[in-house]
Amino acid sequence: MTTQQESPVSAVISIQVENESGALARVIGLFSGRGYNIESLTVAPVDETRRQSRINIVTTATPRVLEQIRAQVERLVPVYRVSVMTAHEPHVAREMALVKVIASGERRADALRIAQAFRAHPVDASATSFVFELTGATDKLDAFIDLMRPLGLAEVSRTGVAAIARGAAIL
Repeated sequence: MTTQQESPVSAVISIQVENESGALARVIGLFSGRGYNIESLTVAPVDETRRQSRINIVTTATPRVLEQIRAQVERLVPVYRVSVMTAHEPHVAREMALVKVIASGERRADALRIAQAFRAHPVDASATSFVFELTGATDKLDAFIDLMRPLGLAEVSRTGVAAIARGAAIL
């Protein structure tokens, strides 16, 4: 019988690193070297003055393994700060997707109605296709994509998760 603490949980690991060549490779190397799966990965500069970037990694692991990951990442040379956010820590997590649907007739109209319900914006349109831009929680994007499949889903490009703690807490 497994206890609550042994159950795997989804987490966003946010890492503030020096914006230098090889910093991302060292962080990713730690994950791959220890067999940790990366479900989503984003990285971008966040402080040009201090030359720092933020890496957001979504993974699933037990709380004990998440603590091991945090401790191991903190020891890497270009890392300044690490935060592990799970459903138990208040945070905001969003993702963006571009979704191409090729459809005509009633399927085209259905795609537009569903997009409106999901607040997806058409950012490109032709006589036979749409490209919708959609931002939100990963579950929302998954649901939208699933509804577009029978209507002519042709292609999907996703950004990965960006996350930040709620309230006054900072990385």
